[in-house]
Amino acid sequence: MKKILYTKGLLLALIGVMASCVDFVDPNIPYKDFDTGAYLRTIERSSITFSYDDINDVFDAANSSFSLILEAVDAQNGGTVESVEIRARHRRLIPGVGLEYRPVLEQEDPIVRTLSQADFAPADGTRFLRTNFTIPADEVLSALGMTAADVNRGDVFEMRLVLVDNQGRRFSNNNRSSDVAGGFFYDSPFQYNVNVVCPSDLGGTFAFTTTNAVPAAAGCAPSVSGEVTITPVAGIPGQYSVSDVSFGVFACAYGDTPPGGSVRLSDSCGSLSFTGTDKYGDAYDIVFVSNDGTNLTFNWTNTWGDGGTTTLTGPEGFWPANLRTD
Repeated sequence: MKKILYTKGLLLALIGVMASCVDFVDPNIPYKDFDTGAYLRTIERSSITFSYDDINDVFDAANSSFSLILEAVDAQNGGTVESVEIRARHRRLIPGVGLEYRPVLEQEDPIVRTLSQADFAPADGTRFLRTNFTIPADEVLSALGMTAADVNRGDVFEMRLVLVDNQGRRFSNNNRSSDVAGGFFYDSPFQYNVNVVCPSDLGGTFAFTTTNAVPAAAGCAPSVSGEVTITPVAGIPGQYSVSDVSFGVFACAYGDTPPGGSVRLSDSCGSLSFTGTDKYGDAYDIVFVSNDGTNLTFNWTNTWGDGGTTTLTGPEGFWPANLRTD
């Protein structure tokens, strides 16, 4: 009996070693309608926003595009892919009404472009075939029967991919599993929401001066000065982390470190706001005061009652003229 158990144990150990040495990505993905299939792993979201020129109040189609680098994963290292349809639908949130779609959800989203098998090619560092494509915004508008005048800031274009394999099977967001869509390894949502946003470039390190500090501690009077760094949040246009969202008040009033937490400065087509909360769970509010291009002044408060009037000084003409708070 001991010999049999030993032999079984040795066999299992050998199987484990063999399995650990195999570099293989299992393409047997749980789709709703298929036991095995293919998916498009997102390698790079090169451009997933369209630009709106808020100063001239016009959609900037000439400088907008949808661009991805994708990797086809299947049992033949991408070889079963026959085509990929790139489809589009326009979406707009109407306050008090809800979402408006073009075309309506009951109608099929039109094809903007179709990638063929020839659009996928070998790439360094992987055995799977890859494709790299860019679709100008004008091409999307044409497929939807729209013009630049039909696009508003805050609109969304739903760009949906449909992979067709050499058996005629279709893989998309309506039959893939949640793991395929959102899993870190797979990252194959088959649909990418392209938001219409205004370009924002507020990052940098700035001198600040804060007056009217609350609480009015001795160390904060008549003002407190220093430097603050505003850093773009990767992958979220118009969102910035702020190294000290109290602009010196936590230090001069409490001898405390900066607020930290998840507080972000948001620039939505020139409309400034704070989102998130600090390390104590307090939210922040901002009210525009003035902007001469070099000095941006605003009042800020948090839900605990801290606050002040802060001026950020940048290079001459740094702050866009359309900055405001709504």
